[in-house]
Amino acid sequence: MEHIFTLFLYAPLLLSLYIITKHFLRKLRNNPPAPFLTLPIIGHLYLLKKPLQRTLAKISNSHGSVLLLEFGSRKVLLVSSSSAAEECFTKNDTVFANRPRLMSGKILGYNFTSLVWCSYGDYWRNLRRITSVEIFSPHRLQMLHGIRVDEVKSMVKRINSFAMAEKCVDMKSVFFELMLNVMMRTIAGKSRNFFQQVCQISTLKLQCNSS
Repeated sequence: MEHIFTLFLYAPLLLSLYIITKHFLRKLRNNPPAPFLTLPIIGHLYLLKKPLQRTLAKISNSHGSVLLLEFGSRKVLLVSSSSAAEECFTKNDTVFANRPRLMSGKILGYNFTSLVWCSYGDYWRNLRRITSVEIFSPHRLQMLHGIRVDEVKSMVKRINSFAMAEKCVDMKSVFFELMLNVMMRTIAGKSRNFFQQVCQISTLKLQCNSS
């Protein structure tokens, strides 16, 4: 009981020291201003509410167009003015070009070697050049034109069949299925039942998590 009382006694002191230290370190590093109280571990996550864009807009309107937030252990630069955004993406674009080193990038990105996850540099520029020439070139896109036309026609037929049966159509899932079918036919040459398989896997995953 005495140890618990001592912990509650020193907790406000430790929290105050943490806040003061963070404040002076931010000034020494010349970082953008940070609004509100930065809590240990969670940072500014306690400020986030839905809808997120309105919450961030309210923070920007109250505290300035360029702010430094902390979402857990990740620092997030909040930019809400066009002039500041232009400064970030034109004059200092290479500074913001790197991706965060997340565990998902290590596993899904083959140890950060894919185009999406690798760091900005010569390797990334070579991958972008190969992608532009071999995948997104006008000649390559024209070769895949028939796939897109075929899948769009198939989508229109499905929508028409729903309309003839006077059933509601969820356009979000229809366009998602169209995207998956085009992608799978481009990569693997076939797309039939791929959307249904994805739905079945998601359903089974939810059932396993609930059980």
